[in-house]
Amino acid sequence: MGLATRRTPDTGQMRLTVASEERDPISLNCPTNSDVQHQGEENGFPDSTGDPLSDISKDASCAENCTCSSCLLLAPTISDLLNDQDLLDVIRIKLDPCHPTVKNWRNFASKWGMPYDELCFLEQRPQSPTLEFLLRNSQRTVGQLMELCRLYHRADVEKVLRRWVDEEWPRRGRGEHPRNF
Repeated sequence: MGLATRRTPDTGQMRLTVASEERDPISLNCPTNSDVQHQGEENGFPDSTGDPLSDISKDASCAENCTCSSCLLLAPTISDLLNDQDLLDVIRIKLDPCHPTVKNWRNFASKWGMPYDELCFLEQRPQSPTLEFLLRNSQRTVGQLMELCRLYHRADVEKVLRRWVDEEWPRRGRGEHPRNF
């Protein structure tokens, strides 16, 4: 996974681009601090040896859903929630069942690019298809998973994830901004 930053010409905001292993870029707008000195820039062109994230303020107070580099580094990943068996059990109970009108693991996996053949294969395995889906997307953030919950109107799953991010994740001693995901 790689990170790159660039300034948008219309607003002057920093744009952080996260490229996953599948090569699908995810662009996120990041707040900038106009007082930050842009080191390594000469004649308007960034110096290639400079830190690509150096001009994003890490000291600014972060708002909810902040996507600055500091908060992204603190964001819990799906890999982190895989260590919580109780949480996994609840998510599996909610996303494993097949229902004609309720979106489940299959919709989530399809949205994240899982091929049809693989979806069918996971349905035939004895292990939970939700768990398989989460294992295959373990590098993604819990925030991205919560976005899928919002997209598919799964407030029940989003609520469970939000509670875990707000209560369990900070207890594990990771992250100073637990509400940013």
